[in-house]
Amino acid sequence: MPHSFIFRYLMGLLVFHATSLKAEWNTKDFQKREHSLTKPYEGSGFGVPNWDFQGSTMVTSNYIRLTPDQRSKQGALWNKIPCRVRNWEVQVNFKVTGTTQDLFGDGFAFWYTKERMEIGPVFGSKDYFSGLAIIGDTYSNHNGPQNHQHPYLSAMVTNGSESYDHDKDGTHTMLGGCEVKFRNMNHETWIAIRYENDKLTVSHDITNKRAWAPCFSIDGVKLPTGYYFGMSATTGDLSDAHDVISIKTYELDTADGVSKEERPDIQPETEFVVTPQREHKEDPEESTSGIKKFFISLLVILGIIVVVVVGIMIYKKRQENNRKRFY
Repeated sequence: MPHSFIFRYLMGLLVFHATSLKAEWNTKDFQKREHSLTKPYEGSGFGVPNWDFQGSTMVTSNYIRLTPDQRSKQGALWNKIPCRVRNWEVQVNFKVTGTTQDLFGDGFAFWYTKERMEIGPVFGSKDYFSGLAIIGDTYSNHNGPQNHQHPYLSAMVTNGSESYDHDKDGTHTMLGGCEVKFRNMNHETWIAIRYENDKLTVSHDITNKRAWAPCFSIDGVKLPTGYYFGMSATTGDLSDAHDVISIKTYELDTADGVSKEERPDIQPETEFVVTPQREHKEDPEESTSGIKKFFISLLVILGIIVVVVVGIMIYKKRQENNRKRFY
């Protein structure tokens, strides 16, 4: 076989292979490295490029630990660069581990907010925040009835005027949520937060199937550009270790006819706040339920019957005593 033919044949294979790779790689999503965090974490000198840390956060070669498995710890990491794109997706590889099986807490949060680097009571960050929080709550503080177990993944959007209520596990400001048993897994666990054309979608992969399972999806979510991505975690009387392994952020392609312009001046808002688990209403302990009314009515009726029976017995006894006086 002539050498020129072999050369052309090999070149053809290389061109075909390169074209195939390009076709697979040329997707509509583009990773934003300035908003991403992957191993190895260390940059030149001290710290990690594009990210700040605070509280109990510790950087190792394999993970970034927001809190150790110790009581009363708070830690956070924040991107230094504001996100200027309208449509994005963030995939977080995380791990939550602890030594106990029944009692653990408190949880972690993913943030896209106006404020950054402010330690506070909401899973390690400030209350009355402006923006989006995706909360992984591992401990139930709510004393009243609710239709879900913990750990629980939920969302909250606010313009800074609302407070996260720990006593009610945030149920009165919750956009949506799902139960996600992500503690003490021996494999990788992921969550994905996708914001596209004012639609918020949260998915997870905790079964190591390399496929996203839906958690919830909400239309009509308005988020400004120019806010900051972050992660935080906290422990209280109970504890867990909260680790971040990687954060991968992608810019999503904007559909034709949809503006790509930044919108830094709008306020975070949603068209509604509805929780499938518990509607926004007064707590049951502040009003009398139907079951309580039934038992109260039953006790009243029984009390009346007892009074009537005792009265009849007393009357008959007196009548009998009166008869004995005449004999």
